[in-house]
Amino acid sequence: MNTPARLAGFAAAAAAVFGLALVGGRVVGPVADEPAEDGHGAHADRTPLTPATGRTEIPGGLMVAQDGYTLTLDADRAAAGADVPVSFTITGPDGVPVTSYEVQHEKQLHLIAVRRDFTGFQHVHPTLDDGTWSTDLDLTPGTWRLFADFKAAGGEALTLGADLAVDGAFEAAAPLEETRTALVDGYQVTLEGDLTAGADARLTLSVSKDGRPVTDLQPYLGAYGHLVALRAGDLAYLHVHPDGEPGDGATEPGPDVVFHTAVPSNGTYHLYLDFQHDGVVRTAAFTVTAGGNAAPAEESEEKHGQQEGESGGHAH
Repeated sequence: MNTPARLAGFAAAAAAVFGLALVGGRVVGPVADEPAEDGHGAHADRTPLTPATGRTEIPGGLMVAQDGYTLTLDADRAAAGADVPVSFTITGPDGVPVTSYEVQHEKQLHLIAVRRDFTGFQHVHPTLDDGTWSTDLDLTPGTWRLFADFKAAGGEALTLGADLAVDGAFEAAAPLEETRTALVDGYQVTLEGDLTAGADARLTLSVSKDGRPVTDLQPYLGAYGHLVALRAGDLAYLHVHPDGEPGDGATEPGPDVVFHTAVPSNGTYHLYLDFQHDGVVRTAAFTVTAGGNAAPAEESEEKHGQQEGESGGHAH
């Protein structure tokens, strides 16, 4: 076969292969984006594709960067001890540290620090100076996950996460067993409600002391309680919304504090309730399992679904 004939044959074969690939692509559709990984290689939950965008919704806290914003720790290692200084910046889409934030739940930024085996938890509010956030943390040896929960002026609410290695001898704790009752400083807090993957859940936390219901809880961050929910494994930071607010004429100051959340998958979740009484903020911790057998919780009132300024992973 001469050279022109061979070239013509090759062109025809290539065209046929391209045509088959094009048809195959139309039948199969585009490949979905692979979910992001955190610093330890734990994939974000593979939730169903969102019909409007064809993309998965990634829970908050799994990434150090999202929507042009980046969380950068000044140091990714720290010494163990009390009052350990920690500082960081939030860089905006322009590459410059963000200096203007919107107040959410009475603060410009909420910082959650959790040791990865869930034996340590802190919720603090750093101070901002020329684009750098600073605070002190009580840290034990091991790996801690830091979550910055914020809304930059003109942006969406975000939760970014980064790991902090704390020096010292470390032995990981055994996985925590399920618990729906917490004892802290003489207070007993009980949790009612079930988590079901893909369904809204109503969680009621009841506070008592010395066997008597506490009916005079004090507002904390604009509510009678603040709840953080984290998924075991990857520490995904999940939506948690309170029912009502102090002074609305309907929400009682205890003993019950009601929240709503939806979890993306079956498995274990760790919940942390901050509540204030007698001028002191205390934290009650719970471990619960989400399965496919629990009945979905009743829908909340319309105000629950109409919260403004919330995006993936914003937990209050």
